[in-house]
Amino acid sequence: MGKKFYIKRYFVLTFLVVFIFFTQNAKSQPVVGLDNWYNHETNAKTGKPFHYIWTDTENSGYSRWGEIFSSRGAKITTIGRPSTNVLSKINVYIIVDPDTTTESSYPNYLASADIKAIKQWVKNGGALAVLANDAPNCEFTHLNMLMSEFGMSFNHVTLHPVTDSDYEMGACKNLPDHPLFKGVSKIYIKEVSDINLSGTAKAILVENGKVLMAENKFGKGYVFAIGDPWIYNEYIDHDRLPESFENRKAAENLTDILLEYTKKK
Repeated sequence: MGKKFYIKRYFVLTFLVVFIFFTQNAKSQPVVGLDNWYNHETNAKTGKPFHYIWTDTENSGYSRWGEIFSSRGAKITTIGRPSTNVLSKINVYIIVDPDTTTESSYPNYLASADIKAIKQWVKNGGALAVLANDAPNCEFTHLNMLMSEFGMSFNHVTLHPVTDSDYEMGACKNLPDHPLFKGVSKIYIKEVSDINLSGTAKAILVENGKVLMAENKFGKGYVFAIGDPWIYNEYIDHDRLPESFENRKAAENLTDILLEYTKKK
């Protein structure tokens, strides 16, 4: 056989090796989907979506949390209504602060078909994080229809009020021995709803008898819940928070917990 044949064969084999490598790498890369269907607020001045989304780099956004996911090798994306087909393309699903009628003229509520699809997706190995809000800033009725499937429900209350810049009012210091708080001694939570638990759901953080964070290892998947958007840009770093608060470290730990389930799926 001629020299040209071997050269051609070499390049073909090299192409196949590179193609297989990148294909397998793409398949192994976890995909994190952030909801923009139930939370779909638009800026009154620009008309563009904002508030708890990856692309919002202001205090109101989740751009910094997105950077943490990306630093772990995950791909971040924004998703609309969570059909079975949509959910099959992501490994982590984050729902934040579903709209009330004061935030949207036509809010998208969690429908029974949505709930069924999400429940099955988690059961099959998906990692779901729900960061709600306090009353009256979150639509609880339909959100709790979803959360009840996992033994949780948010109460229509406002705990942890903070006056002006008295950040210590929002401090949580007596943190339990949980992976979420590894290397963390103090976090900040402002105006949060607590959570009722049933079934296999378990408390992560309890304060004065109120469950502020909870989890459920459901089927092959996992559900994390807190009644607050919590780690958005305004309160993840120290632009405003005093150095003693460790919300970023807690956010990194939460990221790792969620991504760990993508390895099990």
